[in-house]
Amino acid sequence: MTIVLQEPGIDGLSDVVGVLREWQYDGAPMQLHPGDLGWFWRFGVKATAAAVRTWSRDGKVLAVGLLDGPGLLRLTIVPDAQQDEELAQKLVEDVTEPERGVLPEGKVNIEAPMGARIQDLLVEGGWNTDEPWTPLRRDLTEPVTDPGVRIEVVGPEQACVRTAVQRASFDGSAFTDGHWRAMAAGLPYADARCLVAYDEQRNAVAAVTVWSAGPGKPGLLEPMGVHREHRGHGYGKAITVAAAAALRKLGSSSAIVCTPSSNVGAVATYTSAGFQPLPEIRDRCRDA
Repeated sequence: MTIVLQEPGIDGLSDVVGVLREWQYDGAPMQLHPGDLGWFWRFGVKATAAAVRTWSRDGKVLAVGLLDGPGLLRLTIVPDAQQDEELAQKLVEDVTEPERGVLPEGKVNIEAPMGARIQDLLVEGGWNTDEPWTPLRRDLTEPVTDPGVRIEVVGPEQACVRTAVQRASFDGSAFTDGHWRAMAAGLPYADARCLVAYDEQRNAVAAVTVWSAGPGKPGLLEPMGVHREHRGHGYGKAITVAAAAALRKLGSSSAIVCTPSSNVGAVATYTSAGFQPLPEIRDRCRDA
């Protein structure tokens, strides 16, 4: 059967979330997680549906892509088809030709599982590598220690606190209460939690959102931030430990996160919270 590129639409998002959950396993190369889709959902269900692409053969989804910003395709492939030559060729054709409606002309990036056949074909096609990212993982077999600060799980009443910490943690962030409500209404958020850490003066000092992919599968931290006025006091480590504990409670087998290797402070924070750095990964990029 021919491999078909599709836009699943709003009605197809449930199936996409389902296959992404199925494809997660410990030891997998860093790949698109249902939590990545969940975090994008802050822009609304219509925008999320418009940003998703699937590749299927005989009705079975083999690959899922998320257009996560201008010129960036985050792509993952079902584990047993990562060396599928026909699929890899089809993916490269669709991402290389702008008229296919996947990536525009000009400078573009593709995030794909390291070791997948598509990586080889992109190299052969003259694609370069972009800046390195560091994935990190923490095993959740054993109980997680207390983070040492007060942690609260965010509900609708505390959404304004969660969004305020996000904006104070990331320059240029426009995360609003409306974004939080849209995210919380999304399918992946049924297996997610937002946490906020407080200092002894009851200031909200750090926040994180964690996404489970189901029992026995890796859970994702996306995003984690520390309020710019409260850095240097260990709150990043504390909220990351709390995130690991929350994922373990949700049944996750491990906790994963990925950050630019150039952000040495973030790598150090995750490492201090018991996460082990994994081999660096890089997007494939094509210049304008």
